[in-house]
Amino acid sequence: MIVENTQTQMRKGILEYCILSIISRGEIYASDIINELKTAQLLVVEGTLYPLLTRLKNNGLLSYNWIESTSGPPRKYYTLTAAGKEVLKQLDVTWTELVYAVNTSIAGRNIENP
Repeated sequence: MIVENTQTQMRKGILEYCILSIISRGEIYASDIINELKTAQLLVVEGTLYPLLTRLKNNGLLSYNWIESTSGPPRKYYTLTAAGKEVLKQLDVTWTELVYAVNTSIAGRNIENP
């Protein structure tokens, strides 16, 4: 139970960063974000993604455009705002620092046989 809780918290902690990183590549539809996260083995369901996208938008980090679809209703495509790009730059620095800290902390330890 403790391990599962820690794993969940670790994933939640990086989810926004991963989403902002994916959106930074260009205009993207929500289901494509989910597919990108699945490819990265970071499984997220729509019920988790949509509230997060709404919060990021309400915080001024994302904007969206409605684009007509040939196979149904218009789709909402997300992009980063200038503020979102700045936050992502700051998170890039934080991520680099965290990777260094974790790698330094576990250096010399046999992870396969702790």
